[in-house]
Amino acid sequence: MIAKVGFKMFLGVTASVMNWDADGTCCSIVLEDNPLVDFVELPDTCQGLYYCNILSGVIRGALEMVAMKTEVTWIRDMLRGDDAYELQVKLLKQVPEEYPYKDDE
Repeated sequence: MIAKVGFKMFLGVTASVMNWDADGTCCSIVLEDNPLVDFVELPDTCQGLYYCNILSGVIRGALEMVAMKTEVTWIRDMLRGDDAYELQVKLLKQVPEEYPYKDDE
């Protein structure tokens, strides 16, 4: 739900969360459109480049803010000839919250 609302609110695109694994720790976020690539064409010499890698960093950073250590990788990218934009989000561990102060002092 958060991915759907967040992508719609900040990028104006519709995102679908699918392909959950059995443990519930890995899923895919599929974007129907990506406004970051509207006027981009990758030359043949840059086919190894993931132009929208900033999105994976934003997702990873946002999840770190809520104490989740994740790995976010691109699975499909339309700039590389695929049929959709797909990111895979894998939960590595949940970090316990640490308070910088003690409540009893």
